[in-house]
Amino acid sequence: MSDSQLPLPKPDSEIRQWAMFCHFAAFFGLIFPFGNVLGPLIIWQIKKEADPFIDAQGKEALNFQITVSIAAMICMLLMVVIIGFPLMVLVGVGALVLTIIGGMKANDGLPYRYPFTWRLVK
Repeated sequence: MSDSQLPLPKPDSEIRQWAMFCHFAAFFGLIFPFGNVLGPLIIWQIKKEADPFIDAQGKEALNFQITVSIAAMICMLLMVVIIGFPLMVLVGVGALVLTIIGGMKANDGLPYRYPFTWRLVK
């Protein structure tokens, strides 16, 4: 096995925990309007310099929540023609499940990339 194929060392528990918080901070959206975007943004901005793993997972969580917010706004517009109601449920359930998966993977020290995500923050 060459050096480039060796597995990366697992980040320490504090780094993994902050990366997990970047994902789970999206649940602030249940309390505050746009908290799903503001939560990951605030934690990422505060902790991004601490470790590249936190930086990468914070960006990923933020990009996903921006995508979810855009999708939710489109669903609200589509509620005029009824189809927005089931689509909003689909977006909500998908966001919930994928956010939990992202947080759990980050806590395990594994980088997680959300599917269906528009990556605006690089």
